[in-house]
Amino acid sequence: MAGHSKWSQIKRKKAVTDARRGQLWTKLLKEITVAAKLGGGDPDGNARLRSAIQEAKSANVPNDNIERAVKRGSGQLEGFTLEEITYEGYGPGGVAILVEALTDNKNRTVSDVRHLFSKSGGNLGENGCVAWMFQKRGFFAIDAQAMSEEAFMDLVLELEADDISIEEETYEIYTAPEDYGPVLDELEKRGVGLVAKELAMLPQSLVDLGADQAPKLLKLLEALEDNDDVQHVWANFDIDPSVLAEQAS
Repeated sequence: MAGHSKWSQIKRKKAVTDARRGQLWTKLLKEITVAAKLGGGDPDGNARLRSAIQEAKSANVPNDNIERAVKRGSGQLEGFTLEEITYEGYGPGGVAILVEALTDNKNRTVSDVRHLFSKSGGNLGENGCVAWMFQKRGFFAIDAQAMSEEAFMDLVLELEADDISIEEETYEIYTAPEDYGPVLDELEKRGVGLVAKELAMLPQSLVDLGADQAPKLLKLLEALEDNDDVQHVWANFDIDPSVLAEQAS
């Protein structure tokens, strides 16, 4: 989980830049549309949709845009059809990478993703080549300044979480996928502020990367996430914190 935790922190800081470009809005609105299509347009009964709407509002996406995305997904408005696709491959150092995309043109997206892998010295693989290395889990991150460690431990015991991690900046909670919605509901009910929340694909083992391979991998991950069709990128890497901090800066 270390790779996910550290990379998530970088992504949260990077999201400020994405928002300025407007790219983050596009990704969030796509997620809202698909979430509404799969689980219905009522956020109270659709945890994925509620989470996506909250993320969009926190990124200052206008309410009109959010409402249109929900209506498109729930069939109340006509719109382009989005398809969920997962790509799998290997990056520098043999790191396994999962790429989750939402696209209206599969040929364009697979061509773009393959090019990014090849350009970075990696390769796009067949379906199933790395997916077995990952497990879907609910992930929640709480600002460590928001509560004491003792209060966090009491909260975790009441939530009956699967696992936790205490980092320098955050307290992190991991749950089974089916518990993501109920735990999100409970955290919201208690007024616990979250700096991150998502259904994540967490690696079961990690590949240690040295300072020579780390820049190449992080450049590939960032390039993949910068693609308009890509929603999430998961990878099973572990990098020394000092090297990661240097690359993040």
